[in-house]
Amino acid sequence: MRRRIKPRVDAENVIQVSNPKGTITEEAIAAIRQVFDEDKRSQIIVEGEEDLLVLITVLYAPENSLVVYGQPREGIVVVKVTPEKKASAANFLKL
Repeated sequence: MRRRIKPRVDAENVIQVSNPKGTITEEAIAAIRQVFDEDKRSQIIVEGEEDLLVLITVLYAPENSLVVYGQPREGIVVVKVTPEKKASAANFLKL
């Protein structure tokens, strides 16, 4: 269901990372951490698969942030970042 699109984000900082299917690369983790540490509008372009990166995003996003991602054949999913969601993501990653 994926197809290439031209992103419509006015970003000051664009980071490209590689993240093969079924993995979470150190490169992707570093990029996610970087965008939360900087005070810039940022965009991360993932070559590969971004699905599992939602877990990392929830871990590093400030509390009360909204993490939004697409769910095939369903639409979008919105996760409000709470201490419980952070703990759940951390526990899942430990498995």
